[in-house]
Amino acid sequence: MSTKPFPKWIPQVIVLGAVWGLAEAALGLGLGKCAALASGSIMTGVALFFIAASWAVSQSAAGVALAVALVSLIKMFDALLLSLPLGGGAVANPIFAFWAEGLAFLVVFALLQQSLSAKLAGRAAGGALAGLAAVNLFPLVKFATGNPACVFPGTQIPLSLYYAPIAVALSAATAPLGLWAGARLARAAERAAALGRLTAAGRLASPAALILALLLIMFIRYIG
Repeated sequence: MSTKPFPKWIPQVIVLGAVWGLAEAALGLGLGKCAALASGSIMTGVALFFIAASWAVSQSAAGVALAVALVSLIKMFDALLLSLPLGGGAVANPIFAFWAEGLAFLVVFALLQQSLSAKLAGRAAGGALAGLAAVNLFPLVKFATGNPACVFPGTQIPLSLYYAPIAVALSAATAPLGLWAGARLARAAERAAALGRLTAAGRLASPAALILALLLIMFIRYIG
């Protein structure tokens, strides 16, 4: 009975997911507070970088799903360090955002023609559209988690929509950058494998990156 080979891209995606989780903890303005004005839109741009890189490395929706699953688990780990309820808006809502961003990216880039997505302008447009789709999906978080989206003070406008231009502009830059970085990472891994340089240390790089990210998050929360 034949078995499917282990996907070669999994270690690289684990590294990307670990770094993304660390970025969420380091750049986030605190799990215990509602998103501070434009912070959520900025993090949408950050998310699209790692999602795009995971796509470029794996060339599959499974790669994006793995990265999103990892950052979601790291977000929950961070919440436990802060003694926050996992179902609260400070935890469940960002996790919903991760999956919305991943879905938005996959749908937009699946619809883009190959010739368009191969060009920088096309990738930037795809990133902008993915960011726009993600921020428009986020108000649905209330139906998924039971926690309403934060609104701009004095209005009923969700922050994700109020600051949508920031998310769109950042995503137009970060998605192409992520695709470029992911492609470089994939080529480097292929060259190392072809030259027989995938040593034991290389194989341990992805779990080491994940453990290091968790330790750094613990340190951030300890000093914070």
